[in-house]
Parts: sequence; structure tokens; C-alpha cells
Amino acid sequence: MMRLILVRHGQTEWNANGRYQGQSNVALSELGRRQAECLAAGFPVQGLDAIYSSDLDRARETAECVGRKFGVPVQPEPAFRELSFGDWEGLTYQEISTRWPEEANKLFTAPDELKIPNGETFQDLQKRALAKIDALCKEHADKNVAVFAHGAINKTILSGLMHIPLHYLWSIRQDNTAVNILRLDDGYVTVELVNGTFHLGSEEKTMGL
Repeated sequence: MMRLILVRHGQTEWNANGRYQGQSNVALSELGRRQAECLAAGFPVQGLDAIYSSDLDRARETAECVGRKFGVPVQPEPAFRELSFGDWEGLTYQEISTRWPEEANKLFTAPDELKIPNGETFQDLQKRALAKIDALCKEHADKNVAVFAHGAINKTILSGLMHIPLHYLWSIRQDNTAVNILRLDDGYVTVELVNGTFHLGSEEKTMGL
């Protein structure tokens, strides 16, 4: 049985401004760094055996705050990068909906049918994410493993492990530094926590994309 602790990164300026980041390498904001420190201080698991992170800076920096607490190195993993938003990266939803109204509508109403211009599909994202999760389960049986990633990829991992169709992807909330805890045992999944942000005080709480 592996315990998976799946975490979203702290806030960035693009989160605060409502810009879609995707695989653009945007750093944490000052608030995001405070959130990461709060996460480390109030981490809900007493020990970690391994830490993996998206190789994008906002996830890696969040992971390193927790890694320092437990004395565990962070292993960068490109498979945990965010969804590629292609031509939408750096744009707000209003800008996207003006230029691609049909696709923008599908983002929230039918994400399983969405084809982002020069980007990834949610199906492709989920496939690469779950393949790596499966590999970690085989490598780290009976271990506590933390994965630091991003909002959209976390939603696809959770939807896959909880057998929720991608059509309902957005019913799963993932705030900045949200913690999710799942036990994986020979294909059977037990959910212990979803979108935990109890480590954040009211000043450090925010929403982001």
C-alpha cells in the first residue's frame, strides 16, 4: 500500500491575474512563498519517503519547502508538468473566449471534448500522469510519496483514481497548496483528503487557475 500525497503549488502572479500558465515557467509570488512555508509547517503527514515534483519552478519551489522540513530531496519529473495550454498560455479567460469562443465554452462544459489550439487534451494529460503514478506505486510500495504538481493535472489524477469521468473534471477543487491524500493498494484506492488547505491562515488563502 502506497500513500500518495498530491499537492498543488503555491500562488503565482499569473494565478492572481487570472492568466493560464500551463507549461510556462512562472515563479511563485511572495504570497505563494508564504503559502509554501505554511504548508511545510502544517504538513498533514508525519513523514515522507520520497518527493517528486513537476520540473516547473512553481511546483519545485513549493516541494523544496516541504523537502527541507523532512530532509528528503525533491526529484523533478516532467511527467507531472501542467496541461499544455498551447496558444492560450499567458491569456485570461476573457481573452481566450473572445478569440476562441467555442473552445472556451468547452473548457468548462465539456473538457473531455476540448482541443486547445497547439495544446494538450485532458485525455493525454491524464494518460501521462496516471502512467507515472502507476510506476511510483510499483517502486514505492508501503511508502509515503508526495507529488507536487498543478491544478489541472491534479484534477485529472484525482478523477482517474476516483473513477470520475473527465467530463466532470471541474467538480474537483484544487486551491493553491491544496493537499490530497490517497491510499493505493493493488488498484484499490481509499481517499483520505481532498483539497485540504487547513495549513493556510485567512491571509494566505487565495484562489487561482
